[in-house]
Amino acid sequence: MGSKPYAKLLLGVISVSFAAIFIRLADAPPLVIAAYRMLIAACIITPIYMVRYRSIYQKVSGRDLLLVLVSAVLLAVHFGLWITSLEYTSIASSVVLATSHPIFVAILSYFLWKERLSKKVILGIILALVGVTVINWGGFILSSTAFIGNMLALLSAIAIGIHLIIGRQLKERVRLMQYLTTVYGGSALILAIAVLISGYSLIGYSANTYLMLILLALIPQVVGHSMLNQAVRLMSVTIVATAIVGEPIGAIIWGYLILGEGITAIEIVGSLLTLGGITTVVVYWHKAVLTKP
Repeated sequence: MGSKPYAKLLLGVISVSFAAIFIRLADAPPLVIAAYRMLIAACIITPIYMVRYRSIYQKVSGRDLLLVLVSAVLLAVHFGLWITSLEYTSIASSVVLATSHPIFVAILSYFLWKERLSKKVILGIILALVGVTVINWGGFILSSTAFIGNMLALLSAIAIGIHLIIGRQLKERVRLMQYLTTVYGGSALILAIAVLISGYSLIGYSANTYLMLILLALIPQVVGHSMLNQAVRLMSVTIVATAIVGEPIGAIIWGYLILGEGITAIEIVGSLLTLGGITTVVVYWHKAVLTKP
């Protein structure tokens, strides 16, 4: 495997790390932001598929179509639960638990593909998760209400983990653009219905908010998540899941460069630990692949 898959993975992680900035600058309810993120993304990617890729349409079995639809539901559930968790618990607790998906991905990868992880790769995953915990240190809260939010964030991590697993499972049977078009469209529909049920409005926001929503859909979703979905077809889904843990590092950097927010010493320490963990996973997983008989 060459460097191209890693370049796609890096582009994906960098792109999704902009999400926190655009969300912060958008003056709309969180669920509305999530719905617009997927609605606009679906409106961007569907015409591209219809014009450029429909001619290479691949017939999909009923079972695989069901898996694609489940993946769409899981993506909507991930965004919906994670955003809802912020109403009950701290951002720190939510971020740490929502980025715990490498654990579930590693477990499922073992049962699905017998993907064994070396001790050093496991250590790298743990180190990356410890780094995210350190970055958010001081923001944790404990209460019965926070417990509800923490469970929602944890469930959102499981949802995105299984979403990545399904993307990897379908790599040989469903073309990427077919997969993304259906998943983004299905997720958008589910989140739009959730917004209407919740009583929120999809109209009446400022021009700046709509600009942020377009940027959120274009960069973190169309570019970022699409690159990550392509990466899981080219390499171990465990590597991709662990690399996504680096998203908060990008958010810190963009917060400093774009919003002028300060960077604390503990955030630097946590970022270095996270980067060290991700690097460990990539290096030792790659070595294990190269040394296989």
